[in-house]
Parts: sequence; C-alpha cells; structure tokens
Amino acid sequence: MDDLHQLFDLTGKTACITGASSGLGRRAATVLAAAGACVVGVARRETQLQEWSSEIGPTARAIACDLIDIDPAVLAAEISAPYGAPDIVIHAAGINPRQNADDVTMDKWQATIDLNLSVPFFLTQALVPSMQAKGWGRVVNFASLQSDRAFPGGIAYGTTKAGLVQMTRAMAEAWSRFGINVNAVGPGFFPTELTEPVFADPQRADRNAAQTCVGRNGELPDLDGPLLFLCSEASRYVTGQLLMVDGGFTAK
Repeated sequence: MDDLHQLFDLTGKTACITGASSGLGRRAATVLAAAGACVVGVARRETQLQEWSSEIGPTARAIACDLIDIDPAVLAAEISAPYGAPDIVIHAAGINPRQNADDVTMDKWQATIDLNLSVPFFLTQALVPSMQAKGWGRVVNFASLQSDRAFPGGIAYGTTKAGLVQMTRAMAEAWSRFGINVNAVGPGFFPTELTEPVFADPQRADRNAAQTCVGRNGELPDLDGPLLFLCSEASRYVTGQLLMVDGGFTAK
C-alpha cells in the first residue's frame, strides 16, 4: 500500500492560484504551500498579494495583473518563470455583480463571463501542454451554490457558475487521458470579501447556517482537506466531478 502521507504531499509540485490575494483563493494558496508546493499567486491587488507571498517565504511568488486583460499565453509564461510550468492550477478568481435580472447591464454581464468562465478555460488551455508533457496535472475550478440554485441578484454569476460545472466535465473529457485531472469544488457560505453582504446581516447568516445539514456556515479550514485531495495524487482516479463543500446545504 502507498504511504498515505505521500498521497497528499505536494513536495516538488508547482501550483498557480488565481484570486490569491484574499478569501478562498488566498486560503488555497496558503494550504498548497504548506503541503510542500511552490506556489504562484495571481490577482489584481498587488499589496495583498505581496503580503501573502511574504508570509509564505521563498516558495511563493506574486503576479499582479488583471486576468481579463492579459493574454493567457503571456500570463502562462509569467507563471512558469519562477519555478517552472505549474503542475496544479486552481481558478479561484471570480466576480459577482449582484444585479437583479431587470437591471443587468451588458458590461457587467460580459465581465462576469470573462472572469468566471473564459479565464479558467483559456489559462488552463495555455498550461495544458506542459502538464501533458509531464503526464500529470491537476485543475480545480471554483463552482458555487449557485451552480445549482438560483439566488436573488445572481443571474449573471449563477449562469457562469453553472456553466463552469459543465466546462469542468468537458475539460476532463479532453485532457484526463493525458494524466490531467479536472474537478470543481463548490463552497457553501464562507466568510470572505465576496460574501461580506451575507455575513453583514446576522439573521441572513443564521438562516443560511440553518439550511445546512451540519448547522453552521463554513470556516476557512473546512476547505483545506478537499483542496488537498483534488490537487494531489489522492485524487488520481477522480476527474470531471463537482465536490460540494457546503455542510450539506444542497442536500436539503
């Protein structure tokens, strides 16, 4: 039997995490670094990114850019420069404009599609050849409760997150034969900048907690194990799947 500790060990691996300046993306970047990976964090906010990379030390690098505006091939080259081409890519960057259906504007709609759907696909596409050459890769897309549920003011966001689940399956179909496993993780309600309006209303936060099977909202450490599983050798026969990390919210 394989050493169980080695199944989750990322020593010698290189990872890239988008949206690494805050929230779940920052947590993911920190967890993968703790598991032994060299990590490149990508996000728009340079100050927060530099703070994160300083906390981690020499196995972390920061790339500040607007993911919508930069050419994926150019970004892939920058990501690969510090430690070599990444073995693992986590797409945590995303936006939710929170516009009601009657108020959705074309620019917000397009920006949401660009960041939540187009960036994960085209950046992965640019990084696939190096993974294919190694015969090993892990891609993790961030889905959402709204991949399956309709929330008020979430038509643009929910549309992209539903599409992301199908895109995950299609990416797995295209690339898993080369050793590149593609999965999605669907967080429930976690306290982040993106969900600040939810947690600012204690009654709303309590209602969300009551909707789960476990009776509480998410805490950042709840995401560590699922991410390590999907990014490591432990998930070698798992691809094209959506893992909901929501305390059973979608089970009720």
